[in-house]
Amino acid sequence: MKLAIDAMGGDHAPKEIVLGAMKAIAAFPDIHITLVGDENKIKEYLTNQERITILHTDEIILGTDEPVRAVRKKKDASMVLAARQVADGLADACISAGNTGALMASGLFVVGRVEGIDRPALSPTLPTIGGEGFLLLDVGANVDAKPEHLLQYAIMGSVYSKKVRGIENPRVGLLNIGTEEKKGNELTKQTFNLLKQANLNFVGNVEARELLDGAADVVVTDGFTGNMVLKTVEGTALSMFKMLKTSLMSSLKSKLAAAVLKPEFKTLKDKLDYSEYGGAGLFGLKAPVIKAHGSSNSQSIFSAIRQTREMVEKDVVSLIKKTIEETSNTKVEI
Repeated sequence: MKLAIDAMGGDHAPKEIVLGAMKAIAAFPDIHITLVGDENKIKEYLTNQERITILHTDEIILGTDEPVRAVRKKKDASMVLAARQVADGLADACISAGNTGALMASGLFVVGRVEGIDRPALSPTLPTIGGEGFLLLDVGANVDAKPEHLLQYAIMGSVYSKKVRGIENPRVGLLNIGTEEKKGNELTKQTFNLLKQANLNFVGNVEARELLDGAADVVVTDGFTGNMVLKTVEGTALSMFKMLKTSLMSSLKSKLAAAVLKPEFKTLKDKLDYSEYGGAGLFGLKAPVIKAHGSSNSQSIFSAIRQTREMVEKDVVSLIKKTIEETSNTKVEI
């Protein structure tokens, strides 16, 4: 199995990318990794080149670059070349922690969409109190969406959750402002009808406050709403830990208590860190394209590689394509 990784994408590139790649090579004897980026900078941290090769380029896409323009003009950028490795059949999948919009553009223009998928979805696995996590589709690949798109998100999310996350019959929920069937706007009302008629384990509408309780294994929404939910969850977790730290450092007694509870706080923090579940998959493309968190450390990159390996191994893309074809042959009324 061959994976191409953008070594120059992310806040801590290339160091954490390289360290994560070496950790994955040690854990998975069946993978070969191509690190795409500045060879001299990569070699500063590459202490083991077993099953790791370097594709040199000194061009990168910055976080401030306009995504589509950057992908079209910077054809030798590390992210674009990683996607090109997939398109040319030299790699089975690619990973980047770089500019999200540019990676989505690279996926669409270089790797290409699965036939039958109107719009790919960017889909991270977010934490739940019980530790199982849930898949949220979409978190920003498409600001606007139609009911048919959300149905496709639900299908792709179900296939991924079953084959990669090991959930036999994934529960699919529709993010809405209430649990009643008639709640919401026209998008959610029409989507509800589509999901109810589809061959899915649809559990109905779920509210945002229920997400971390594990109300569903797959939650679908439009990219505008999903992106706000994602950033709210992330921001709330960070704010809670900041407030907790301030309180625990306020007196000698609380400092002593914090020292005793430090291991438990570390466990809780890891539990709330969605990057531990891997990256956000760009579902609906002809091959797995994974967006790692921009602030990824080596462990987060390792998690993204593990996730990508499982997607390739379980042939998730082919299963999505097959399921979409079967669904398109069955007329569903809105």
